[in-house]
Amino acid sequence: MNISFFILAISILIVMVMGYPAVLLAKRLNLMDVPGSAPHKVHAVPTPLAGGILLIFTLFTLILIFHKWLTHEIYIVFAGAGLIFIFGLWDDYKGLSAWPKLAGQLIAACVLILSGVQVRFLTVLFEAWHISPLIAQLLNIAITLFWLIGITNAMNMIDSMDGIVAGLGGIAFACFLGAATLAGQTALSIWSAGMVGICIGLYFWNKTSFNKLFLGDSGAQTIGFLLASFGIMYNPLNRSPESSWIVPIMLLGTPIFDTTLVVFSRLRRRQVVGSGRRDHTYHRLIALGLSPGFAVLITHLVAFIISFLAFLTLYLPPFVAMLFFLLTIVLGGIGLLWLERKPSLDTELEGKNG
Repeated sequence: MNISFFILAISILIVMVMGYPAVLLAKRLNLMDVPGSAPHKVHAVPTPLAGGILLIFTLFTLILIFHKWLTHEIYIVFAGAGLIFIFGLWDDYKGLSAWPKLAGQLIAACVLILSGVQVRFLTVLFEAWHISPLIAQLLNIAITLFWLIGITNAMNMIDSMDGIVAGLGGIAFACFLGAATLAGQTALSIWSAGMVGICIGLYFWNKTSFNKLFLGDSGAQTIGFLLASFGIMYNPLNRSPESSWIVPIMLLGTPIFDTTLVVFSRLRRRQVVGSGRRDHTYHRLIALGLSPGFAVLITHLVAFIISFLAFLTLYLPPFVAMLFFLLTIVLGGIGLLWLERKPSLDTELEGKNG
């Protein structure tokens, strides 16, 4: 744990020191988020999209300092995250359509799969059920692709409010730090600690009024890809594979819920799923009368509670853990249907314009 706290402190220090240079670099490269360039961009002044640059610089510096803690899996994950960052930075600069972004995510996901970093729990389950290993492997690959691309985009889609992605990322990485420590996965716990520090620093620069920055696609997608990858690498010791796979899903339950809400709502209204709109969970909370800051706080609090419950499932019998998981899904579904019927900020704006 000493090394984990050390890398956490070092990562915070690097992000805090390099935040201002990253903002200057983003301005020099004309990586700016211009107000009104999309319906959901309602900030007051052009803001540097420096979060991804700051994240990657800090992570690269940590790799140089703590390289002896790089395992093969960690190295491959960071290589994939680098590809996500490059495509995200391209998007921040040029504004890519959905297909080039998806292509970049597929390439990064395939790098992990071809290097052996993938979901494997179906292999264990199918062996017990005497089902073909080939079928299990194909399903493992399909789930890996869906998980990596889904979480990457979920974190990117939810990034429309100051501090929300950095806060959710920090909470999830902190939980991976605790879970990996308990499981004896030293390398994973160390790099989770590093990411906690990075998210804390990004939260500060994203929330401050002095030299404010946005994460951009390069920042939000990279955090999402790393979270999804850490979820794949997490392997709790002495826990039943029949239920331990639900832990990463619950740790990332809040962005999964928000993405499901947005996709369901837009499909139901025949809107473009990938469009930038103000119809996310926290937008609906604001429309209900909460302040923006309190709406983000509620989102973070829910993520913390679900993460705590995810830890609890590790100490329950598999059948009870699955019932617990299903109950969480049912409650989430009820919450989704309730929120979906509530107005969003886009609904209010359309009503005024009408």
